[in-house]
Amino acid sequence: MTQVLIYDTTLRDGAQGEGIAFSLEDKLKIAQRLDEIGVHFIEGGWPGSNTKDVEFFRRIRETPLKHAQVAAFGATRRATSTCESDPQIETLLGAGTPIVTLVGKSWDLHVHHVLEIALRENLAMIADSVRYFVGQGRRVFYDAEHFFDGCKANQEYALACVAAAQAAGAEVVILCDTNGGSMPWEIEEIVRLTQTHLAQTSARPAQLGIHTHDDSGVAVANALAAVRAGCTQVQGTINGFGERVGNCNLCSLVPDLQLKLGLRCLKDEQLRRLTELSRFVSETANVAPNPRQAFVGASAFAHKGGIHVSAMMKVEQSYQHIDPALVGNQKRVLVSELSGRGNMIYKALEYGVDASKEEVG
Repeated sequence: MTQVLIYDTTLRDGAQGEGIAFSLEDKLKIAQRLDEIGVHFIEGGWPGSNTKDVEFFRRIRETPLKHAQVAAFGATRRATSTCESDPQIETLLGAGTPIVTLVGKSWDLHVHHVLEIALRENLAMIADSVRYFVGQGRRVFYDAEHFFDGCKANQEYALACVAAAQAAGAEVVILCDTNGGSMPWEIEEIVRLTQTHLAQTSARPAQLGIHTHDDSGVAVANALAAVRAGCTQVQGTINGFGERVGNCNLCSLVPDLQLKLGLRCLKDEQLRRLTELSRFVSETANVAPNPRQAFVGASAFAHKGGIHVSAMMKVEQSYQHIDPALVGNQKRVLVSELSGRGNMIYKALEYGVDASKEEVG
């Protein structure tokens, strides 16, 4: 069975969501839960941005993790400087993580009008930064920020950016739909194009990853399209926490990959803890869980219509797309003015009352 590697960025990108704030102890507890469920990579934060993340990376080294590897996130070196003289680069190195995830620009609009530098200087920043951390013995994942918008605007330059990262030694090149504006068919087409291009520029092309945002409501669909096109690493957050409307929701994506596409992400017993993890992260963030969240929400397998319940009492899959136990959830039957006799019988059985249809009527 083909494996897709899960890269969780709840502690960094997820914490950028409005109303989301994790204490140092919160971050450590969530990291341990992510490790227990079998997440492959945990992005702990950006050590160059705040002292709490610097302390997190110190403390996580003292925390035994059984499965996950920790990544520190940061940007490429500044323009017209060197990696050795860049304080942010040195702080990132000081985090002491086995993996460094570097973010760099891929859209010429950002290079010209945000960084305000020449296109060739941005390429040098990408290559120098990746090469520096590889030389320090770190595994490097390269986040190609705004890659899909960049590819639509200037395909040649966007591809040159990821090729520069690959040539410098990046193990994984992650294609980012940073503004969340792309559609699934665009994602699939551009991932295939990029995969072909990188294969032509190297005898050992980097693996591809996908990082999507949900601004158009299709972050999970976009990630699925990217995996179908060849991405082997998916990035996202628990409950979809993140900037603006949020990131790709791993609580939806992982079951879709594993139960719908037949790809291996987690062990079956780990997948059965997904609902537990979702609720733990919400509780830790002091955010009420979304009851209508796919797979893990309290209402995900709640049945109210009388026709639905009547059929389910005979054949459960008639109104459930999966067995809720696969993700650690459970079905519920609700009673209202929309109920049929089946609802009443089911609810009576919940309370230990064996009601006949006549009595229910």
